[in-house]
Amino acid sequence: MTLLFQPVQFGSLQLNNKIVIAPMCQYSATEQGEITYWHEQQWANYALSGAGLCIVEATAVQPEGRISYADLGLWNDQQASLIKDLLQKVKSLSPMPFAIQLAHAGRKASTDKPWEGNGQIAPDQPLGWQTVSASDLPFQSHEHPPKALSLDEIQQVIQGFASSAKRAVEAGFDLIELHAAHGYLLHQFMSPLSNQREDEYGGSLENRIRLTLEVFKAIKAAVPEGYPIGVRISATDWMEGVESWDVESSVFLSQQLEALGAAYIHVSSGGLHAAQKIDVHPNYQVPFAEAIKKVVNIPVIAVGLITEALQAEGILQYEQADAIALARTIQYDPRWPWHAAAELGETIEISPQYLRCQPHGLRNLFKPYS
Repeated sequence: MTLLFQPVQFGSLQLNNKIVIAPMCQYSATEQGEITYWHEQQWANYALSGAGLCIVEATAVQPEGRISYADLGLWNDQQASLIKDLLQKVKSLSPMPFAIQLAHAGRKASTDKPWEGNGQIAPDQPLGWQTVSASDLPFQSHEHPPKALSLDEIQQVIQGFASSAKRAVEAGFDLIELHAAHGYLLHQFMSPLSNQREDEYGGSLENRIRLTLEVFKAIKAAVPEGYPIGVRISATDWMEGVESWDVESSVFLSQQLEALGAAYIHVSSGGLHAAQKIDVHPNYQVPFAEAIKKVVNIPVIAVGLITEALQAEGILQYEQADAIALARTIQYDPRWPWHAAAELGETIEISPQYLRCQPHGLRNLFKPYS
């Protein structure tokens, strides 16, 4: 019996299998941060995939926290109402739980869509705005510098996460993932490369992770008791020869998050500095997940160039992680869980409308949702 198709527990939420659809920005919301028909078909596609969990894209908790003007938001009730209506539709297709990743882009905000150039839009240009960060250091030297957040503004950010979390629960999401990775605001506070503050949010490692821990606690206080909250982190900045965020820092942070009640740690990497040098290859981030798994008792999710069923199964068999997240892989092959089940000789639950497409010779591949 394989591990990939066994249940996994994220706090109070049990998944039918260990396949997680990782959050992927779609850059397809309205300028008001509201969902469009693109999200309707995309989320429905996720619901029918056979994965154990879908985490929808990074969703901004403040208008200035969007990566681009086309990012999804959850800073007002209208956005939440539209999402609630859509979730009710997609949940009628399958029992797969849906999660949302709450985020603030910080200095990496105010950009164009990737296929339109992906560059920063200056605050005095249409569709642009003034970005914020831990310090006034831009992501790239030619960009308009961010404004360093004041202590009062930091509290507003924390409240933004808490308010958005409350809306996420009311909208019907089964889990919240806090985005503390990929060079966005919380990561900007954590890394000494982007945080040069001299107050209680800068300097020591304990001070630099303070905002992430405070945001987690604020979210926890805003949602029902026992509601699962996971955290996505970048395990390393991929910067050599300088003081930066690294695996040792990530281990310490993960232990603090576990103590606060995190449901899991989702281990990615990079995104903080334009000069990063990432050694990209299959499983390139798995050692980071393994290092964190050794020191925490909550589940750890591995992600990054995991594309094959046997590859994913091997990561679980070697106890390098507890679940596998797929992003671009599942965009390319929306039925990857079906194909993985076929390859590993497993049975997968699907919508009964699809039972007749079961391939000849694989009569035990599909069964209807129980």
